[in-house]
Amino acid sequence: MTARMNIAELEPGAYQAMLGLEKYLSRSTLPKSLRYLVELRASQINGCAYCVDMHSRQAKAEGESDARLHAVAVWREAPFFDERERAALELTEAATRLSDGHGVPDDVWQQAAKHFDEHELAQLVVLIATINAWNRIGVTTHMVPESYKG
Repeated sequence: MTARMNIAELEPGAYQAMLGLEKYLSRSTLPKSLRYLVELRASQINGCAYCVDMHSRQAKAEGESDARLHAVAVWREAPFFDERERAALELTEAATRLSDGHGVPDDVWQQAAKHFDEHELAQLVVLIATINAWNRIGVTTHMVPESYKG
């Protein structure tokens, strides 16, 4: 795979705006481990090899276990995630799969609201929207995973 273009070089203002969201998210009250799980799951759904590579490496560097990282794709069937993480992953899936025509069901939203206060829930929504935007940039431009040595 060869990258089609480099958005950061061609449109640095747009890239900096996206990095502004990342800066905001780094100061959020959501735990890093949860942020990485959400980013990894959305990236898997969207087929963004660059983001799957990056977020799994970041999570691993922060001490995330291989078992949990491998199980993100099958989180419903895996015993590695607590109820709060499951609620975040469920919301991530619903908000990432909007084109399926179901939107975010009320029960998914209510489950997330049960585990996150309003500010955390708002941060989670922004996190999901941000990783989906990054995924669309990565997939569209064929961003090559950083760990690829081809």
